[in-house]
Amino acid sequence: MAAIKASGGVLSFTPKANAYFYESFACQAASSNGYSSIQFSIKGPAGGSATLEIQTQASCSATTYTSKFFAVSGLTGATQTVTVPLSSFTGANANAITAFVWSGFSSNAAGWQLSNINFGCGGAVASTSKPASSTVAVSSSKPASSVPASSTSKPASTVPSSTIRSTVSTLVTSAVPSGTCAPLLIDDWTSQSRLTFLFYNAMLEPTSDDATMTSLTVGAAGKNRVTITPKDTSSYFYSQLGCTNAKNKYGGLSLRIKAPAGSSFSIQLESSASCDVGATVAVSQTTSQLGWTFDGTEKLYTIPFSKYTNLDTSKLVTLFFSGFTKAVSFGPVAFYCGTTGTEYIVTTTTPVAGPSSTVAAPTGTAAALVVDKFANANSNALGFWHGGDDGITLTYASSKLTIKSTDADYSYYTQVSGSCSDFSKYKGSYLHIAYSGSTAFTVSLQQHNSQCNEAIAPYPETWDSAEASRYAKNGHIYIPMNHFNINLVRTIGIAIKAFYTADPVTLSLIEIIPSVPAGTIIPNKLETGTLAFACTRPNSFAFAIDDGSPEYAQEVMNVIKSEGIKVTFFTVGAPLLDASTNLTNVYREMQSQGHQIALHSYTHPKMEGLPDYAAIDWEYNEDIKAVDKQLNGLHTPYFRPPFGTEGARMRARLATAVATKPTITMWSVDVEDWLWAQTDTPEQQLTAFQRDVDKGGNLVVLHYLYPSTVSYLRQFIQKAKATGKQLMRVDQCMMDPNAPPL
Repeated sequence: MAAIKASGGVLSFTPKANAYFYESFACQAASSNGYSSIQFSIKGPAGGSATLEIQTQASCSATTYTSKFFAVSGLTGATQTVTVPLSSFTGANANAITAFVWSGFSSNAAGWQLSNINFGCGGAVASTSKPASSTVAVSSSKPASSVPASSTSKPASTVPSSTIRSTVSTLVTSAVPSGTCAPLLIDDWTSQSRLTFLFYNAMLEPTSDDATMTSLTVGAAGKNRVTITPKDTSSYFYSQLGCTNAKNKYGGLSLRIKAPAGSSFSIQLESSASCDVGATVAVSQTTSQLGWTFDGTEKLYTIPFSKYTNLDTSKLVTLFFSGFTKAVSFGPVAFYCGTTGTEYIVTTTTPVAGPSSTVAAPTGTAAALVVDKFANANSNALGFWHGGDDGITLTYASSKLTIKSTDADYSYYTQVSGSCSDFSKYKGSYLHIAYSGSTAFTVSLQQHNSQCNEAIAPYPETWDSAEASRYAKNGHIYIPMNHFNINLVRTIGIAIKAFYTADPVTLSLIEIIPSVPAGTIIPNKLETGTLAFACTRPNSFAFAIDDGSPEYAQEVMNVIKSEGIKVTFFTVGAPLLDASTNLTNVYREMQSQGHQIALHSYTHPKMEGLPDYAAIDWEYNEDIKAVDKQLNGLHTPYFRPPFGTEGARMRARLATAVATKPTITMWSVDVEDWLWAQTDTPEQQLTAFQRDVDKGGNLVVLHYLYPSTVSYLRQFIQKAKATGKQLMRVDQCMMDPNAPPL
């Protein structure tokens, strides 16, 4: 569109050539539900016309759709209501409707208006129907729209208009819920990533401090708590409410707060007659005006609407905190029912850690092998290299090593060979680690690649992981070697990794022993899936593309289609549920084109860095539910860890969540878009791609986040084709029997 805006329930726009506007929704069985038409109000130039497209599927479980068209003509220049019988779309399935699209506007100079779109129960207009067509031509990205400036009634620390994202709907106020009232959650502070990476609250509405705070930290003050640390009194934090209708139902908001004595801040509520976050009536109260005092202990506080005169509680759009004098901690914030403030209680369950059975401890036949006694910083007891990633803190002293890590990505390695070492003789033995301190880490046994050559990608080829705390007791960790599901003939080393607390651990011995002390309890082996860095099908190559920006999706699809390949897309769950992203339509279109869609978490955190099983499970389960709901009941065991952060807990919990052996999809070709795409040398992405391909890499990671990366996509594909390998989906390149045939 050349211009587009919504106000007072009316969408006004000026189309460009080939412009369109669409409404998509969950598949509707309109006919069975008694609807027989589509109705809308339209204003266009006198004598003008437009085309209405309906998109339907064979059934609501189908993954493809067809388009049928109807020409709306004879416009009068005034607003008129048009009713088009669903039967006018010859060949359309009125019991599986997913979208309507308005296009083919007869004038690009005049302004148009559209409003009151709904299903109706009959009627018709005289019009000429276009020939039916089965062409699928849906856009994968919404047109950009500007957000009006913020309300002038906000304090000086107002949110810049350029940083506020529009609410999902500007046309309809949410209906008053029926039935028994229940508290309405705004945010339960369950995900750091949702808050400070995706900028969503629990309502999947925008929330942010726009980097005005020193920090917003989830979990530091306790479960379901956020600690807000201001830079100064100009720092602010807002949470949008999606035009919630609280009138005659909710009496205000409640939350627990812990703040030092003498703390103060302001709480502003905003309403909008048009549900527009940029055109609001704002009413502010200070903590003292609300009668709040703080003494350093956590207490329940309420924000009653009765304190906010001139506020339209039927159209609440924003909750805005500002003027913080000290750091504070908030508990879950929610609307409370009636006039008496009550606390929102987060429902929690403690996840089962997996089967609790133990296995008998057999006695091996191989002699003991001392791997590391930490006598020096450069090599282990076998004479091979040991050391850690940049960023990890390693302290050697008195033949001990103390490891302190602040990131789940960091690892410490001790190699058992400079190439491949045949450890098959240790299959009945145990990996023994003597330690003191934390056990919040993963122990991995690594497998070299088939050529035992570190210059060949991937290196290492894979590894299997065990959760240290499951095997640890009284300063000793005993892990059966057969609990590491790797090719022991190609063992390369041991890694201590995936630290999920900053608590240090001190190691004094790593060895392999034939037996364990009497009475040692050995837990059962948990399923940890397949950690894949490369395709296993001979002569194959796979593009595995992570989430990006919807505005680039159509270009990505066009390139992939013109190159005649199939790829795999890994999608984050939360944005699928946000209609403003259009990502559901993007990935439905990708499904319809035969591409694989797979899991990438719900809010994109470092999965192994999460504090406990509950947080990990929440990410998986919410992601699985979102994908199932939005993508035609899709279920998949394929998962790509955000940031590539992997460990034993996230692997085992993934297997539990998908109820089968998962494939944790890593990569051996990295275009390094995260490093180069926004620099003065974006072409380094092509160099990085070619470097990894030359090493033998055949499984790609890239994102369609940046225009430069998208512009290089065709060259990436052509470079891959030049290897002579066949390009395909990840499940196909992994020779999955459930994958579609090549």
